[in-house]
Amino acid sequence: MNRPDNGNRRVKTQHVFSGILIGAVITLSGCATTEVVEQQTVASKADPYENFNRKMFGFNDTVDNYVAEPISNAYKWITPQFMQTGVFNFFNNLKNVNVVINDVLQAKFSQSAEDTGRFAINSTVGLGGLFDVAKHVGLEQNEEDFDQTLAVWGVPKGSYLVLPILGPSTARGIPGAVFDTAANPSSYIGMPVQLVAMLNARASAEGALKFIDEAALDPYVFTRESFLQWRNNLATDGKAEASADVDGFGDESLDGDNGTASGASGDANAGNKTGFALRLDPKTKEFEQVSHSFSSVAQSFDSTAKSFEDAGNKLDKLKKSKKHR
Repeated sequence: MNRPDNGNRRVKTQHVFSGILIGAVITLSGCATTEVVEQQTVASKADPYENFNRKMFGFNDTVDNYVAEPISNAYKWITPQFMQTGVFNFFNNLKNVNVVINDVLQAKFSQSAEDTGRFAINSTVGLGGLFDVAKHVGLEQNEEDFDQTLAVWGVPKGSYLVLPILGPSTARGIPGAVFDTAANPSSYIGMPVQLVAMLNARASAEGALKFIDEAALDPYVFTRESFLQWRNNLATDGKAEASADVDGFGDESLDGDNGTASGASGDANAGNKTGFALRLDPKTKEFEQVSHSFSSVAQSFDSTAKSFEDAGNKLDKLKKSKKHR
């Protein structure tokens, strides 16, 4: 007589577990879908022309595989390493002319003096830049270009673009590249010398390109995110987390008089419900992020950790007292 009841109970239990599993799957799939949609939304803001960019990325990759890579490998096989290093140093030294110009345009006058000294030392003692003598006297190579200058002036980065042959860029980077090409002395050297420069640059990038092809699940996304992060890091001098240019989606520019963002309200805290503020430190001249909500959360975590610690100490005492008994 109990068997039918047991069978009914089993069937009901199976239905309950099935319902729980189905609900869990729906919940997890909903969370995953939401996360994917959010990622796609963020990516679409920076890369609204992804379909075109992916096709251009594939075209550039094909040209690289069948043209640039074989020629670059032949160049590496023929040219000794010390000559490759000398070619790199020579064109890198000429690029310092462009670096100095952008130093001045960004009001980095002390850095412009250092970069001028670096160019002078390598052009003379370094035999026209073939040897990087300035590095051994403490003058490191700086990376400044007109794209960074436009960022300092408050020009938004704009959409991500993949250009034919030239590769990744942004809407702001295109006029920046035109200015840099015009200001770089190597642009006025003959085509055979420029071809050597391009082959040397391709040979130097061989390791990075192989890493992208082998390690990245989606080489296009990996290249896009790496490029945008690299440009943001350059534009903010390594302080990307404190710069409005990092998002690339706003048109805020800095007001030189009071250090606030001109695209937003004068008060950095205006309209912010979480108490998040963007403040300019008068000593370091750098932005600080202040959040009272974060500090309160941190305090609550500290108090919770303290209570767990006290509870653990009490349990240890109880265990010791039981052992003694």
